[in-house]
Amino acid sequence: MILKQTDAFTRGRDYLHRVRGFALEPGMVDVFDNVRDRIPICTWIGDNINTVNAQINTYLDLCHECFHAQERRHIQIFAVPIAQSFGIDGLCNILTNPITILVDVGRVAPRDWFGVVIHEYAHAHLGDFGHNQQFASILSHLCLGLGLEPPYWEAGMEATLRSWPYCKSTIDPLEFWIGQGSRE
Repeated sequence: MILKQTDAFTRGRDYLHRVRGFALEPGMVDVFDNVRDRIPICTWIGDNINTVNAQINTYLDLCHECFHAQERRHIQIFAVPIAQSFGIDGLCNILTNPITILVDVGRVAPRDWFGVVIHEYAHAHLGDFGHNQQFASILSHLCLGLGLEPPYWEAGMEATLRSWPYCKSTIDPLEFWIGQGSRE
């Protein structure tokens, strides 16, 4: 996504407006109602989002490499602060073309971004929102190919799959988006 505006705040605001259109519902990106932090968040995004998106795109490419070219779906990925009321680190919108993955990189430490991308990529590859046996199979394939512990399907493990691979949540996700979060 090319942002042409010259000032950081406007670039960040425009980025958020564009990316919220890829969410399952626009309210999933609600920074605009946050009067206290809206300006620093938009400004930080305007200055830094290309670097963050480049990193998560690298992870997306690594996931693609786990499959033959003809099996790969057309997927795009963006970092965005997801409304805390949803309580999720990322989402996969299989209803867009291309399929869109949104990752709230402020909700987990940078060392765990890859895990969130892998999880959402499994949804994208499968073309399904669920955490069923097919999802477990794709997720296992990705984890094995990328050197992470794979899940092994057992009946009743859907709840476990919702957070596989495990990523430790941050205390205040917005700290990252205003430039005060951990970079570890």
